Amino acid sequence: MTTLNEWFEKGIPAQEFVSSMKVHKENLQSIQQVFSTSAEDQDFFDALKKKELRVIVITEDWCGDAMMNIPILLNISEAANIETRMVLRDQNLELMDQYLTNGTARSIPIFIFIDKDGEEKAVWGPRAPKVQEFVMELRSDLPAKDDERFEAEQKAVIKKITAAFAEEKHLWDEVYSSIKETLGSC
Repeated sequence: MTTLNEWFEKGIPAQEFVSSMKVHKENLQSIQQVFSTSAEDQDFFDALKKKELRVIVITEDWCGDAMMNIPILLNISEAANIETRMVLRDQNLELMDQYLTNGTARSIPIFIFIDKDGEEKAVWGPRAPKVQEFVMELRSDLPAKDDERFEAEQKAVIKKITAAFAEEKHLWDEVYSSIKETLGSC
């Protein structure tokens, strides 16, 4: 079985991944430029630097959650000196299947924080709890999957979610707080 260190080494450096994106690239870059970590959190990030963490990100460029969550992670990674590598989910199901959401779903992104020895220290993803509530609220009015309106209405909901992820700073703050909370357990 492949170790987490091996997965990390196999991963694509974050900026290389972003440069190669075909979907959601502009939104991801915009969020990364607009969002910033809080100066009040610098002591927290300085303490994290001493832990010499690295992170493996299971992702795909078409994923709306990744579009919002990854730039926030990259800002945190910069503040805490956490080297970040991307592993594409669809090409690496062996790793993905070790980090299923609710034991069944290949939901992404998943952030696997490891130490310098490759030991797992924390896992985050695919969504902050408050963001999940927001998504479930929007999806709650969808008709049943076998309803002829389902596909069109689902597309409209996904469009709303994607727009909110790209623009609504309060959602970004929820992601930031949630990732910080996870890192606090390292």
